Amino acid sequence: MAFSLPEVPAENACLATIDRLAHTEHLEGALAQLRGLVPPEVWGDALLDPAREFVARPSKNFRGRLVRLGWSLAGGEADACPSDLPGLIELIHAGSLIVDDIQDDGHRRRGKPALHRTAGVPLALNVGNWMYFAALQAFSWLDVSESTGHRMRSEAIQALLKCHHGQAIDLSVQIHQLPRDAVLGVVSTCTQMKSGALMGLAARIGARGASDDEAVVASLGSFGEQLGAGLQMLDDLGCVVGKARRHKALEDLQTAAPTWAWAFAAETCDELTFARLQREARAVCEENADPGELLDGLRERVQHTGMARVNAWLDSAFDQLRDTVGDHPALDEVHSEIERLKRSYHG
Repeated sequence: MAFSLPEVPAENACLATIDRLAHTEHLEGALAQLRGLVPPEVWGDALLDPAREFVARPSKNFRGRLVRLGWSLAGGEADACPSDLPGLIELIHAGSLIVDDIQDDGHRRRGKPALHRTAGVPLALNVGNWMYFAALQAFSWLDVSESTGHRMRSEAIQALLKCHHGQAIDLSVQIHQLPRDAVLGVVSTCTQMKSGALMGLAARIGARGASDDEAVVASLGSFGEQLGAGLQMLDDLGCVVGKARRHKALEDLQTAAPTWAWAFAAETCDELTFARLQREARAVCEENADPGELLDGLRERVQHTGMARVNAWLDSAFDQLRDTVGDHPALDEVHSEIERLKRSYHG
């Protein structure tokens, strides 16, 4: 029988996890003292309804799928992955998106206004942070051994720490402030600590649920990190060279965010050309100059070399995975999925 990657379930895994959190003893116990004093609709308006609304929005759900993939590649039986495990990773990711949008003053997320635009910053910030802690708490009631659940939660905490370290750099640095030879290091470090850490966690805990082999768990976690970094490259590059997400590229230029488009430009441009682009970036950020011309200049310089770099990165990640799992029946499907993701970021 041919192997196929786990499909996104008809039931939204993250939404189902929130509902279980809301209706199990874990949340009910925490609210027991107040249950008779605060009407259910107040709890809904304050926390659960905005959380449900956000995670119900259309999503690639790729991190949840990567959990199941890690489980399968580590030797887990096809349909035996703990049902809540993918939802917990998606819940952590959803919380990070809400907080990111607040910090970046973003306007839209998953086809709708960013949560803080509709619910206000204080409530949205609380919802995003709650998602982190609710997911960490929920590791204690997964259908795995106590020691495995403890290791999963510890790894999730470490990944969240890395994400916050990367975010600290990302929020504090503007591209026109960086020397040309520092751009690649800053962008790659932020990527590994943010996108890489969370994708690595997804593959790692899926593998850990299925296997006690630390080498396999570590290798699959490394594949997830490399895949996450490659997808961030695709995302940054796709905003610049594609049309569908041009608005996101313009937002990044207006905040002078250090993205992979700039990292690729730093590698391909001579020093004078890059300095001119940085001057334009400063004018866009500090003087409200039109970012359109700067976007066109970046696109011209990175669309071909950047895509070649991304392809090489993702091919290397796949080769490392093949070295780890050998002739696994999932490899052809994994390769097809990576190719599909490449195409999806360039609409």
